[in-house]
Amino acid sequence: MNQVPGRANRAALPRRAYSLSLWVCVVFTVLAPARVLAAIHPVPLDKNTDSATCTQCHTDKSSGKHVHSAIAAGCTSCHEVRVNRDVTRVTLIKATTVSLCLTCHADKEAAQIKGTVHPPAVRDCLTCHDPHASDNPDQLLKPMSGDKKTNLCLSCHDTGLNVPKGGSYHAALDMGCDTCHLVHKTGADPTLENRYHLTKTAPAICVDCHDPKDADLQKAHQNQPFGTANCLECHNPHESPAPKLMASFTHEPFADKNCDVCHAPAKDGKVVLTQPDAKSICVTCHADIGDQIGKAKVQHPGAMGDCTDCHSPHASNQPGLPKTDAVNICVGCHNDIGDMGKKAVLHQPVFDQGCSTCHTAHGGDDDHLLRVQGNGLCLECHGPDASAQKVEGKPLLSIFKGQVLLPDKYFVTNQVPILPLRYGLGHPVEGHPVADVMDPANATRVKTPLSCLSCHQPHASAQADLLVNDRPDDMQFCDICHKNRFNMNDTVVPGKDATVAPSK
Repeated sequence: MNQVPGRANRAALPRRAYSLSLWVCVVFTVLAPARVLAAIHPVPLDKNTDSATCTQCHTDKSSGKHVHSAIAAGCTSCHEVRVNRDVTRVTLIKATTVSLCLTCHADKEAAQIKGTVHPPAVRDCLTCHDPHASDNPDQLLKPMSGDKKTNLCLSCHDTGLNVPKGGSYHAALDMGCDTCHLVHKTGADPTLENRYHLTKTAPAICVDCHDPKDADLQKAHQNQPFGTANCLECHNPHESPAPKLMASFTHEPFADKNCDVCHAPAKDGKVVLTQPDAKSICVTCHADIGDQIGKAKVQHPGAMGDCTDCHSPHASNQPGLPKTDAVNICVGCHNDIGDMGKKAVLHQPVFDQGCSTCHTAHGGDDDHLLRVQGNGLCLECHGPDASAQKVEGKPLLSIFKGQVLLPDKYFVTNQVPILPLRYGLGHPVEGHPVADVMDPANATRVKTPLSCLSCHQPHASAQADLLVNDRPDDMQFCDICHKNRFNMNDTVVPGKDATVAPSK
């Protein structure tokens, strides 16, 4: 067996081999963890050096308006002195910074938190905090207010920096991000308060500054009771391309200030509608939707109730005016789909764009309320003839003959794969069919049933490419249908042929 070259047999190595060995050692040293590569201390220290000795030189580490409480416990509560002959190195007592912080701040461990965790808190506490002392609360590196140069939050976020001409900007941003946010706050429930680390939920967070009894505010809201409403249904909390922080998409009567179309004058501080219920008002303008709901072969129970269960009657940040957003408005009831969001690989339209990309929310003629039956649903985006249409005057694209709206850069941003299909062949390899294979002896008989769903899951998977049964992309997956690797035309029908390759 060949031995790893060492000092004793260095001379026996060819020059090139020795140079390569030395290069590998250098690369390993450079890439080694910080704990191994702690900087050499400028002066030798005794391995039992105490904190008093450290503070003789490092006075800045214990001075400032806000000093880390660990300083009082002594430098060796976080650091250790390593002495090797005449070389002294000072290292952390843990391998990584975040693991060290979690020894005291265990409640901040991202893996143990259910809910939305602020991304920097997952990676490295020192992205935001000084470990010793700072002039800012919580030893923050910068304050949470000011312009891009001075505001810590604006190191990552661009909130409020790009307000278009004619748009609006929330003055609360000038007060500091911590006016409304607690960056480590989260919770298991997918509420706005937890997802966006808010100090309070709306409207409580809003009425701290905006008094519902203010005469100007009441006039702006047509004297309708708004003090208990969710302000975020109509307003963006940071910035907006429209005046008054209005949401990006508005219901026409609301945008035109024709409130009396839906509302009678308020009575005893309560909203009064012009019809017995919200749905009766909605169908006066949206009769086509009312007919679709009532006459659909496959009905959506959610659409049978009040329209405002799902839609905001005033404004929203997404097309179609979903009351929360296009995803959570559905998974709030469809918990089984929501649970799939925990898988490693998610289908973008499902968990980012919205369920109505593929499903008709008000009812339809096809099973599962699908917009199109069969492969046509998938090929609307992934087929070679996919052709989303630009919506005139808006930063949107439309698919399914204008029934679904997408952001104008949707296909580029999400790198949507377009399959090189021709005559129903070409995926995943050239010549492979993607639809039913007909019997050559009888063109009306299906020899092998096949569709996109034969290989792919439509919502999520534990493996890449959304393959069925959370299987990896390997030859064993192909063996489910192809029983002879030397003749890939020798296939079986999964679920029907007794010779189907077993799941492995």
